[in-house]
Amino acid sequence: MSDQIEFKPPQVRLSLPVLPFIPVVVVGVIMATVVFFWFFCRIEPGAGQIAVLIRKTGENLPAGQVIALTEKQKGIQLEVLAEGRYFRNPYTWSWKIQRILDVPAGKLGVMTRLYGDELPPGKIIAEDNQRGIMQEILRPGKYRINPYAFHVASFDAISIKPGNVGVVTALTGKDVLNNELPTEERNTFMVADGLKGVTGRLLDPGTHYLNPYMYNVVEVNIQSHLFEMSGKDVISFLTLDGFTVTVEGKIEFGIERDEAAFLSHRVGDMDDVINKLILPRARGFSRIEGSKHPAVNFIVGETRQKFQSDLENHLRAKSKGWGIDIKAVMVSKIIVPDEIASINRDRELAVQDAAKYEQQIVQAKSKAELTKQEMLAVQSKEKVEADTKRIRAIIDAEQDQSVRLISAQKELDVAKVEYEAALFQAEAIILTADGEKDAIKAKNEAEASVLKNQVAALGGGDNFARYTLYEKIGPQVLSVLSSDSAEGVGGIFSTFAPAKGGAK
Repeated sequence: MSDQIEFKPPQVRLSLPVLPFIPVVVVGVIMATVVFFWFFCRIEPGAGQIAVLIRKTGENLPAGQVIALTEKQKGIQLEVLAEGRYFRNPYTWSWKIQRILDVPAGKLGVMTRLYGDELPPGKIIAEDNQRGIMQEILRPGKYRINPYAFHVASFDAISIKPGNVGVVTALTGKDVLNNELPTEERNTFMVADGLKGVTGRLLDPGTHYLNPYMYNVVEVNIQSHLFEMSGKDVISFLTLDGFTVTVEGKIEFGIERDEAAFLSHRVGDMDDVINKLILPRARGFSRIEGSKHPAVNFIVGETRQKFQSDLENHLRAKSKGWGIDIKAVMVSKIIVPDEIASINRDRELAVQDAAKYEQQIVQAKSKAELTKQEMLAVQSKEKVEADTKRIRAIIDAEQDQSVRLISAQKELDVAKVEYEAALFQAEAIILTADGEKDAIKAKNEAEASVLKNQVAALGGGDNFARYTLYEKIGPQVLSVLSSDSAEGVGGIFSTFAPAKGGAK
């Protein structure tokens, strides 16, 4: 036993240092791996961010290529990582965190591809796999776009105000001078789709998103415009008698919507429309028509009004084919030389005075007629009042008569009722008197029968009379004789009365 005890302790001492070393190494390796992956391999774009990957190893890019189109190629990768958590080998990959592209409201983005084939000469819009400006636009919003593969330029969106339209000019497409096009499509003001030039497409009021490298938009106001013929824009012409007449006024016009593109391309802006179309035609018509009449006709008379009407019709007819709608022409002032104006002014004053006197005569006649009508109205009013009083008196009399008839009829009815009641009352009195008479008679007969029986019982009338007398006197005599007072009348007979308690 002692040998065994000495042999075991050494074996225990040798195994104790080896066993704890293995778990420590494993835990250390695991923690180192976790730290390596978490801090060196982790890619975590936050909200509103993207991660651009760059491969460190792989195939070299061809000459002129700046973006790796596959994961096997070395360099900046085309695809980006969205918000989230990713893990990549830092020895194979590197990355850069970028902000997401944000196109604000009222803006648009135009992308330029920074990789691909070169554009052919004369072409500005890139197609697939070509380097250059892209046709597609970015509307307001957020986009995950690789900033190393695409450049985005920001432009204002096209805003067409109410009452306006947008005329679109195509900046790309086939040239209208191309001899390969059909004859009807060459050398025209308006071009069809796919051709370079002013198109018939119009933009309505609102916000539109068009690529500014492909389209140019001109805003044209199609509301009513008021052009004043004054200052340098007045119309002057010579009359038939050689005087210079100046016309001032206003022309109201508008642009037809369907012709806005044609008009803006062929003529120009609003000033060009006035100076090239409206004003020259107005001046030409005025010179021709003005030379047909003397100057005096433009001061008074129907010529002035006819000149205005004819000018309006002429401008409307000549402007219709150009897309201009002449709404109204108003001549506010026609200025003639003073030597003509003074004569006509005096004549005009005389005419005005005559018209004033005629107006006064008309007013006097109107006043007399008004007075007459007022008197007739007063007379009619008094007649109506008299008729009203008469009718009212008749109505009151008829009403009074009706009331009195009703009252008399009521009194008659009451008298009849009272008469009938009196008849019944008299009959009742007679019946009552008859009844009382019979009662008195029966009473008298009964009393007479009693007296007769009493007389018979007393043996005659004398005895009955005596009896009646004694019956009336006896109580009085008894009251006198029965008095106890010595001073009374009974005291006289007290000596004759028997003693108290003795025999009566």
